[in-house]
Amino acid sequence: MRGLLITVEGLDGSGKGTQSRLLLDSLQKRGIPVRLVSFPDYEHPSSTLVRQYLSGEFGSRPGDVNAYAASSFFAVDRFASYRKYWREALLVGECVIADRYTTSNMVYQLTKLPREEWQTFLDWVCDFEYGKLELPQPDCTLYLDMPVEISQRLLSSRYAGDEKKKDIHESSLAYLKACRASALYTAERFGWRMISCAAGQNPKTVEEIHTEVLSYIEEAICQRTKNKGT
Repeated sequence: MRGLLITVEGLDGSGKGTQSRLLLDSLQKRGIPVRLVSFPDYEHPSSTLVRQYLSGEFGSRPGDVNAYAASSFFAVDRFASYRKYWREALLVGECVIADRYTTSNMVYQLTKLPREEWQTFLDWVCDFEYGKLELPQPDCTLYLDMPVEISQRLLSSRYAGDEKKKDIHESSLAYLKACRASALYTAERFGWRMISCAAGQNPKTVEEIHTEVLSYIEEAICQRTKNKGT
């Protein structure tokens, strides 16, 4: 049976990288064969167009590159990573954790379109990435829901207050707020697991969030094991 593909999604500054690494460590300690992949894959040439887009070479605002063109940049990067580095592992049953995935196109590019076109775009993304490019669909997606105002504080701390280090997505508060709305819409359609990462005006602790993440993934693994045995 194909391995479990887990997607960890969320806006910039929501803690995706941290939670993905903690989940990797927890599953490894349980003896589960697992690996972590992250997108964009900045270590390889496949991310060239993504880097150019996010650095503002095609325009200083996210909307300067339309949803379909920008989505293709990210999708091709995923295709290269899948075919070269983790396809065989997934096919022989290894669990794969993806820090961002196709789900990011749904969150970040959807907001560039009028609301009446959202459904059509989501259908296109699924057909393009899962159909045409033959990328595997996630078995479960965790959405780390961190309020934009809090995530912006965390990003500023990450960059030591240097706002110039933010890419064109991270630097637009209005854009990120719109992305959160598109994320909630997409999560409802695809049944993503929403994990609240804040309590009032403050972020929850890393440990609190990890506990909830791990609880859901253990449930998904148990269900997969049960189905495998029937």
